[in-house]
Amino acid sequence: MAKHDPLNTVLKLATEAEEQAAQQLQSAQFALKKCQSQLAALRNYRLDYMKQMETNHGKTISASYYHQFHQFVRQIDDAIVKQITSITEADNQRLHRQKYWQEKQQKRKAVELLLAHKAKKAQLAELRLEQKLIDEFASQQFYRKRPR
Repeated sequence: MAKHDPLNTVLKLATEAEEQAAQQLQSAQFALKKCQSQLAALRNYRLDYMKQMETNHGKTISASYYHQFHQFVRQIDDAIVKQITSITEADNQRLHRQKYWQEKQQKRKAVELLLAHKAKKAQLAELRLEQKLIDEFASQQFYRKRPR
């Protein structure tokens, strides 16, 4: 098979597209993990803050401190809800990128399969030609050695 086959160019482009899609998928996976770790940090922060309030249990605390505490916990809860939304969006993006990468991978594999079929077909044609030449040579040898 010739090296200048247009399918080789198509394969090169398909491979590059697949690699780019893989990088985008990796980036989306990283973004998702980052969002998940931020959520875990917020939840831990909330838990630590609640434990801090629990240590004050039984102690006399001012109404303003108690109000500020609840207000701050509400703010943390709001941040947690927003982070969960961010995780959902990041996961949707990851799923989209994964599907896109799989499509590019499938296209590359299809081009590779096409090239393999083409190479096999060319090899069979070459073998047939070789066999034809061998048969012609053998028949010429036979006719030359034949008594007249």
